Amino acid sequence: MKVLHFQPFAGLSGDMVLAALLDLGVNQREFKEAMDELGLGVKIKISEVERANLRGRRVEVILPEKKEIKERKWSEIQSLIEATPFSLQVKERAERIFHTLFQAEARVHGRRLQEIHLHEAGADDALVDIIGSCWLLEKLEVDKITCAPVNLGSGWIKADHGSLPVPPPAVSEILKKVPVYSFGPSVELTTPTGAAIIACLADSFVAFPEITVNRIGYGAGFQDFPDFPNLLRVFLGEEDDKKVYPLYEINTNIDDTTPQVLAYTCEKLLKAGALDVFQTPVLMKKGRLATQLTVLVAADKMDKVIEILFKETTTIGLRYHPVERQVLERKIETVEVEGRKIPVKIAFYGNRVIQIQPEYDRLSELAKEKAIPLKEIQQKARDLWKKKQKGLKDNEKRWKGKN
Repeated sequence: MKVLHFQPFAGLSGDMVLAALLDLGVNQREFKEAMDELGLGVKIKISEVERANLRGRRVEVILPEKKEIKERKWSEIQSLIEATPFSLQVKERAERIFHTLFQAEARVHGRRLQEIHLHEAGADDALVDIIGSCWLLEKLEVDKITCAPVNLGSGWIKADHGSLPVPPPAVSEILKKVPVYSFGPSVELTTPTGAAIIACLADSFVAFPEITVNRIGYGAGFQDFPDFPNLLRVFLGEEDDKKVYPLYEINTNIDDTTPQVLAYTCEKLLKAGALDVFQTPVLMKKGRLATQLTVLVAADKMDKVIEILFKETTTIGLRYHPVERQVLERKIETVEVEGRKIPVKIAFYGNRVIQIQPEYDRLSELAKEKAIPLKEIQQKARDLWKKKQKGLKDNEKRWKGKN
């Protein structure tokens, strides 16, 4: 599985993401031709620069002379993206990023999303940054994206509404639940566009994934600080598909707790981080029927799980031992069924799709609402996903044929 890891030790912006991905070796001429399809009339300058004596790739979007920087509404951005000749995956990712930007601005200003005009993000350079980054990710055939904690910068910035502390409100809103920190020069290091790209596309946030690194790219920011390399570093590598995880299996036999209490306990264990919980009927000494409660849990969640078992059940003793679990790599995609977006879990073994499983809860709601048998809705979701993948492959063939 191909993994792309972002290391934003100097924060990230849209142009830094674009430059770092290009630095991984994508054909620059092909990229520029793809961006011409946007019909914005911009020129793209790609160069090598130094930041604190380290090399990096720099991308600049040059607007036509005397061209007015446009403010665009969400509906205009949507229409522009839908009109492009790119794949469904590129369009969906780009729409998700822009929607996140608009949503953040709407929350910050206390207005409806439809009323928001994006100044920076609606400009032509941001359109190239976001759509271009999505196009490059598809070109690099990335299966999974991870990211280290994001450096926000520090100090104060000047905005339309006066001086604001770093991070500004939109960045703060976008990076909720994302690990962040502050270090380095007294400037804004992470922009709303950069924040939205990583918040929408990263599958997980880790210091560094367990991968074999094949390529490294450096995307340079606009400013050059003497003792601080203003660079975004990305690593492209391979992850072993056969993942084996060390876990603990906890067992206890219970013969004097009601089924209702056991069901409640199982639910509570799962919420506390147990990976699996199940009950097995057993025959104990003196011929008494009982239930064996089994919990599968990671080592760091064991104490909480044990506490719940002792507090919620009548057991006075537990058995546990280390086990290993092998799981398939998986990712979540979406399809639209009967006007409703349905998450679909895709499981892989190597490069081969093994399971296509639409989310049950959403499907059952839709089946009840439309009075359609659940199995028909399930099959329709699977068929739509397969059709979507065929469309992506056909689009890629057409693109290669043109070039």
